[in-house]
Amino acid sequence: MRTLFQRLISTFALAGAAMLLPAGAQAQSTPYVTLERPHQTDSGDKIEVLEFFSYTCGHCAALAPLLDTWTKNQPDDVAVVHVPIAFNAGMRPLQQLYYTLEAMGRTDLHLGVFRAIHEQRTRMFDEAGITKWATETAGLDPKVFADTYNSFGVHSRMQRANQLAESYAIDSTPQVAVDGRFLTSPALANGYAQTVTQTDALVKQVRASR
Repeated sequence: MRTLFQRLISTFALAGAAMLLPAGAQAQSTPYVTLERPHQTDSGDKIEVLEFFSYTCGHCAALAPLLDTWTKNQPDDVAVVHVPIAFNAGMRPLQQLYYTLEAMGRTDLHLGVFRAIHEQRTRMFDEAGITKWATETAGLDPKVFADTYNSFGVHSRMQRANQLAESYAIDSTPQVAVDGRFLTSPALANGYAQTVTQTDALVKQVRASR
């Protein structure tokens, strides 16, 4: 019999498994879609790459290390932005965790969150569980973590993430947006490595058009 924790993991994974095409996207016979209405980006002159993800999504856990390796090899004209998604109230604590790590300058722990949830089966679906992992396993200062986790800045970033998800009509994860004009995903590109390859191709396409 599966434990409650395993059932929760399965439920959240299923939420990211559908990978339906976003509203406003034009279906094409390519491993990406072109958005009918381009979005304004927040990264200035840089080519913006948005990764829409959730920590409980198994597909996101598989894509994350590949995208991380690709990101580290990008030139300065590329800005990769991770956008944690909360489809419901139960997903908000982990969305809040990402922006807490970002605010603390500890995004080096980003992949560790995926490992904790999907490999180590750590229970961290609420503030108590998340705080225990952050302070006991990741070694973060308890007071600094608590203050940052509940800060106005973190909540503002969460609101911005929700706005982006609504704007791009994100209803599943993972999805990768390039330059506010294109979307790709493991479903469209037919694999995790293929998603990174397609992202790279789209970045080069945007660069060549400038």
